[in-house]
Amino acid sequence: MKKLTPFVIQGISIFLGFTFWGAGMAKLFYEHQFFGWIGPVWLIEELTPYGLGLYGEFIAYSQIFIGYLLVTTRYKLLGSIMMIPLIGNILMVTISLNWRGTPIVLGFLMLLNLFLLWQYRDYFRPLIDENSLRYPIKKRMERTRNGHLVWLAGFVLQLVAIQISYLNWTIACGVVLVGLVLSALSFKADKIEL
Repeated sequence: MKKLTPFVIQGISIFLGFTFWGAGMAKLFYEHQFFGWIGPVWLIEELTPYGLGLYGEFIAYSQIFIGYLLVTTRYKLLGSIMMIPLIGNILMVTISLNWRGTPIVLGFLMLLNLFLLWQYRDYFRPLIDENSLRYPIKKRMERTRNGHLVWLAGFVLQLVAIQISYLNWTIACGVVLVGLVLSALSFKADKIEL
């Protein structure tokens, strides 16, 4: 079971990341032509009559950023912490607009996210009890500036791909893939010393 747990944690992180990253990209890609399984892709258009189009864009960009933190697995802890208010915001929009079924899906995704956060419970003890520093924090892989910069370059390509999608969908998808590969290589960049 211990050997299965890291695989399950990575799988949940990638699943949640793909779910929200894909949903955000689909909202902003030209004519919503991006892969994703949750929606609605027309959220911005749906909120615009209420004067909330900018809020819809904020949700889309938040989904992209937080989802990308998780799908690339480099920043699982940060992404899963940020996922709680993101899901809360989306839940309030869906309840306010009386959408059915979406709160159930969001509840399931929140449970997966809480399971992911549970794996980092040793980090949360000092937030609750400042004197808890005597309890050990599990050693995790060291991250370097090189790795962070490589990951960031991959993320920037995601944002560039959105703009490219208005010119050429195929090239935009290629830029997305290059960005994902680049971010995945950030773990290798951690091992390179300059």
